[in-house]
Amino acid sequence: MVFIENESARKSTYKKRKRGILKKAKELATLCGVPVGVIIDSPYDSSMEVWPSRVDMDDVVSQWQRLPEMDRTKKMLNQKTYLEQRITKGTEALNKLNKENKELEMKEIMFDCLSGKIAPSSIDRNDLVGCSNVIDQYLRILKRRMEILTKNDGASSSSAHAAATTSADMPIVEMGSSSTAFCDMIRQQQMQNNLNHAVMDLDLD
Repeated sequence: MVFIENESARKSTYKKRKRGILKKAKELATLCGVPVGVIIDSPYDSSMEVWPSRVDMDDVVSQWQRLPEMDRTKKMLNQKTYLEQRITKGTEALNKLNKENKELEMKEIMFDCLSGKIAPSSIDRNDLVGCSNVIDQYLRILKRRMEILTKNDGASSSSAHAAATTSADMPIVEMGSSSTAFCDMIRQQQMQNNLNHAVMDLDLD
């Protein structure tokens, strides 16, 4: 948002924006049934633009002035405050997306290790810690789920089966596991995979 240097373009933009503001003001007043008043004073008009009329505008201003000072200012924003709020919300949304993307990345690395697609030795230490955190998070969820099923003795067999299936899909590590424990678990999984392949080769021979 910068000042338009070209006067012709600035005047054209003013007329377009003014129509847009008045249109939105009418929609707001009609659709929501709230008192709305607009005053626009510019060098391009011989007199101030007042919408919907001066009488209606006086009523809106009177209602505003009758409000307590606190009610009049509690939602008031200037450009700096507005931009600060937008930046804060945008930063929070960005951090949330970064966290979700990182979790997805760690899950992919974890399952690639378990399936033998990548070697544990090629994983960065920070990624090992991230995988460990993802595993701990899943284990906490599973633990809460098991506690709920234990308390609800009358839970359906389908719910119990779903919980068991989810548990079977997750690697078995202790709560609070570290990246070292995760590496050991991956090495054991790889050794088991190699042993299974050797047995299959012997069977084929």
